[in-house]
Amino acid sequence: MTPIAAVQNMYNLVAREDEDVVDYAAANDIAFLPFFPIAMGGHTGSGSPLAGVASEGGATPAQTMLAWLLRRSPTIIPIPGTTSLAHLEENLGALSVKLSDEQYERLSALS
Repeated sequence: MTPIAAVQNMYNLVAREDEDVVDYAAANDIAFLPFFPIAMGGHTGSGSPLAGVASEGGATPAQTMLAWLLRRSPTIIPIPGTTSLAHLEENLGALSVKLSDEQYERLSALS
């Protein structure tokens, strides 16, 4: 047996099979690093609930999805891929996105 310092699993707005692991990590102050944190698919398209919440806050869907993860747990540390400086800047912009309780709940209901 050894202490666990971090867990890395696929986790995002729609791939949430590891909800119990996220909760356990938060309760035990263990870092949870979700890979593939920015899910793609129909829920990200124009007119989707995610796009709606993003436009309400003046953010992109990717920023909104990252903001949802950051609010989901204090021990979540997303590791989104980045292919350019502009993409990196977009990802960092998620730190400024503040979801209301209603927006957070609306997004949480998407899974």
